[in-house]
Parts: sequence; structure tokens; C-alpha cells
Amino acid sequence: MNGIDDLVSGYRRFRRGAYSTQRARFDVLANQGQSPKVMVIACSDSRVDPTMIFDSGPGEMFVVRNIANLVPPFETGGGRHGVSAALEFAVTQLEVSDIVILGHGGCGGVKASLSEAFKDAKPGEGGFIAHWIDLLDEERDRVRAAAALHPDLDAQRALEQAAVRVSIRNLRTFPCIPEREAEGRLTLRGAYFAISDGILHLLDTATDRFEPVPLNWTAGDDDGSGD
Repeated sequence: MNGIDDLVSGYRRFRRGAYSTQRARFDVLANQGQSPKVMVIACSDSRVDPTMIFDSGPGEMFVVRNIANLVPPFETGGGRHGVSAALEFAVTQLEVSDIVILGHGGCGGVKASLSEAFKDAKPGEGGFIAHWIDLLDEERDRVRAAAALHPDLDAQRALEQAAVRVSIRNLRTFPCIPEREAEGRLTLRGAYFAISDGILHLLDTATDRFEPVPLNWTAGDDDGSGD
């Protein structure tokens, strides 16, 4: 898309297609509101669209997107808290049962963290980016040290996946999260989408490793054509 004309053309296709075929669904959402069971925190990267990756329809996911799919730790002072407000709404008002942190390959925010591209930049010239991705500083240093010992380590991918773990850890600093986890009302999940091959990986909590999701079809899948 190159501008507003392309956006308007897309809107017209939407009205003729998806909106028309799902009109009943939109009517329900308009009259009864939303009640998604899953919150997805993903990157703003235009190549990583959670609704496309998970093939979800309107009203099925509560989505927050930002640079490098990061969740800051719980804090009450200073500034606005966009991610925190969305998280609070999803957990305490919508009462979602799952929160998924979705990292991805080729993340520009992670690349900037590794290269320190915006170090000492002023706000408006990269400073906002630098202050946001400094959430990864500790993991960045750890990954750099590991890469120095193991030259075959893909530092970019390692930090992309570490960013998911950082966000999960920070989620648990919000008081409303651990209490719901303890009661079995909420589950935190890590995921990683490799753009280059289209493979989704899920974080195995037992091994702390990202494992690819098998593509074998089950009875619950809509398309049983196989892959």
C-alpha cells in the first residue's frame, strides 16, 4: 500500500467481501460488545499480523502491537502507560484466559538493540526507540557474551526469542497476573514466528526452548487438506 487511495480501495474490498460475508458476526459484536479469550502482544512490524498468522476473525483476539513486542515492568510513576493500560483492560475487564507474547524473525527493534543504533539519540531522532528497547539491555549483553564464545550462534534470533521471555517475566510483575495464574484463570504463553519460513514456534515451559508447531492437521482444523 502506497497511501490513502490504496487504503480506501482496501476498505471497499472489505465491504464487498469480508464485511458482507460476516455481517451477522459484526452485528453481534456491535450489539453485545467484545469478549475475546486471548490477548496477543506482538511487534508493530508490518510483516507480522497476528490475525493472519492465527487465522482469527473479528472479536476473537485482543491485540497490542509495539516495537519488539515488549511489555515493560509494572510501574506507576511517570509518563503514559499504553501497554500497561491495554494489559489491565484485557485481564481485569475482558478477563482473557491466555496472553501470548509473539516475537518474530528479522525484528528491527531487536536489531537496533544489538547494534545500539540509537544510542544517545534525542527524542524524535531515535531517542524514544532507544529508551523503549533498553528493556533488552541485560539480555543483549548476555547474548553478546554467548556469541563471543560460540561464533555459530545467531545472536539476532537469540535476542528475538529472549525478548519474548523478558516480556513474560515483566508480565508477572503486574499484581493482577500472578494471582490469576495461581487460580488457574490465566496462562502466559511465548511464541515466535519465523518470517523466512512461515513456521510458528511455541515456548516449552519445561525446557525453556522454542519448538516448531507441527503442521499435521487434526479434527479441530477447518482445512483437512494437509500440508
